[in-house]
Amino acid sequence: MLNYHEILTVPGLISLLTLSVLEVVLGIDNVIFIAIVATKLPKKEQAKARAIGLSLALIFRIGLLFSISWIMSLKEPLFNISEFAVTGRDLILFGGGIFLLYKTSIEIFEKIYGAKEETQNNNALTLKGAILQIVFIDVVFSFDSILTAVGLVTNVLLMILAVIIAMLFMLLTSAWVSDFINKHPTIKMLALTFLIMIGFVLILDSLHLHIDKGYVYVALGFSIMVEMLNMAYRSNARKRNE
Repeated sequence: MLNYHEILTVPGLISLLTLSVLEVVLGIDNVIFIAIVATKLPKKEQAKARAIGLSLALIFRIGLLFSISWIMSLKEPLFNISEFAVTGRDLILFGGGIFLLYKTSIEIFEKIYGAKEETQNNNALTLKGAILQIVFIDVVFSFDSILTAVGLVTNVLLMILAVIIAMLFMLLTSAWVSDFINKHPTIKMLALTFLIMIGFVLILDSLHLHIDKGYVYVALGFSIMVEMLNMAYRSNARKRNE
């Protein structure tokens, strides 16, 4: 329901802050995917792809928040495979997981086996194609974040504000993440393997084998910390040898 007065209370502001932080954390994988997809475009089109893709994704998320009853119905079984009940949410998560595995595997293959294939792939990706990929993967990630939001609060306006805050955070940080990943190939490989893990998590979740994403985020954070130490070590080693 829409309750404007509830947001201006102390509990309402705390709920908004909590939900916004949660949406941002759940959007980390989204930011990494957007950053990697955008780098496949010419430099002058990257910011446009991120801005248009995230704007369309924001409109879609807000639309979903006004269709909470439909979102909740996605958890109802559509059909059964033997004793396994398949829901709409399962199909969306499974499709998103396969898409992530496919796109990320191609990117890793290009990084390992040379720049020629990568250059050809850069030329093949259009601005429209990048926007569609950004919107699609955001739609997949939206269902988990919105279902989480519904479980925490009932005020639709509060959820919309939290989603807007999270989207603004993605828009502001995706350019920095993209540049950082491009400057450090080892970090980019870590980001790609992280997306592989998220793809598997989505597929397992669609099979009703839930794995807490928190463990994946902690693993990514630890790996990046180790790599940052390695980068500092290599930088200092080069300075000593000069």
